[in-house]
Amino acid sequence: MKRVIIILVIGLFFSLHSYSQTLQVFGGQNHTVYLGCLNCSNLETESIWNVQGNYGNSQQAKSIWNDKGIYGSSRSNYSPWYKLAKYPPVLKDSNGEFYGYLSTNEVNGYRADFSLAKKLYESHKLIKLDVENWYYKIFDKKLGASSN
Repeated sequence: MKRVIIILVIGLFFSLHSYSQTLQVFGGQNHTVYLGCLNCSNLETESIWNVQGNYGNSQQAKSIWNDKGIYGSSRSNYSPWYKLAKYPPVLKDSNGEFYGYLSTNEVNGYRADFSLAKKLYESHKLIKLDVENWYYKIFDKKLGASSN
């Protein structure tokens, strides 16, 4: 019985640890173009949720929220929002471990399927219109509250 409890505690520790990993988005044919941090605070400069930064601003070239950019267009082979994209972005942690493709292509067997990714797939068109408020909605934070 003691062994079972120890195994459960270890399993819980690793599942919580993996969930709290900072995930980075990489695009391009060889996935070498940095596109920002997926689950960072909207106050961090690298965050896809920072509307003042390079990755959260819908006017920036390396933003997945830029409808006219190659990483945010609904018709680009490098965009997560194009279901037929040949090179959708990948998600990696700080150690370079692969967490899946950020892709609306449901047939892609390596597509990221955790809750945040699924929320982006279902709501990306609306998120693009109001990135900041969607950050608060998705991460269940109050507008204007400091992020911890």
